[in-house]
Amino acid sequence: MLKNILNGLKSYLDSFRLLNSLKLWKYFAIPILICFLTATLIISASLFFAEDLGNQIAQLWPFGWAQETVSSISHIIGGLLILAIGLVLFKHMVMAFSAPFMGPVSEKIEAHYLGEVQKDENSITNISNSLARGIRINVRNLFKELLFVIPLFLLSLIPVIGIIFTIFIFLVQAYYAGFGNMDYTLERHFKYKDSIKFVQKNRGIAIGNGIGFILLLLVPVLGIIIVFPLSVVAATKDTVHRIYQPQHS
Repeated sequence: MLKNILNGLKSYLDSFRLLNSLKLWKYFAIPILICFLTATLIISASLFFAEDLGNQIAQLWPFGWAQETVSSISHIIGGLLILAIGLVLFKHMVMAFSAPFMGPVSEKIEAHYLGEVQKDENSITNISNSLARGIRINVRNLFKELLFVIPLFLLSLIPVIGIIFTIFIFLVQAYYAGFGNMDYTLERHFKYKDSIKFVQKNRGIAIGNGIGFILLLLVPVLGIIIVFPLSVVAATKDTVHRIYQPQHS
């Protein structure tokens, strides 16, 4: 598992070269715009709703003493919770609506390594089907991820041991980010359920790719521009390799 996580991260090292040599940057113009609009929406929502959520959390405090301290802490917790959920939403919204634009990128990279693009009878062949599959995969992943992230976030507030649950949150988010990036290639080769099984079998690669995705996203402004191109190229490279040279995660 650890080896595959590291392999998923290493694939980012070659992403810039592939983006330039295969002239792939033009395909990311609309996805980058989607990234900016989605990020702006989520950040605005977190600022707008943080105080109200904080007030609701503060009301759970049953005692009359330390109300101001509890209120201040509750506002911080409310903001962090909204941002945590916002990051989850950001990934899946961007990945779902960018799906039609990522197919050509994945195909060019696959052709670069194999000399041709191989598709099976279940291949996604048009924009509407690609978008529909992208939405289906990411809605499924969104709900699965929230089932893990919300309770883990609450556990992460526990002093000292909370750091362990924070790490789990990071790894869960990384897994589903990598999952979405890998599916742009998997949609040409597998049905919906088979794609899920493929990623589960190669979860180390998904986590490694997702770790890179999240770390790049944390870079102010520039991260929003480069995160999608680099992560998709890295994931495509790994996914093509795993399809034709399967290994155990």
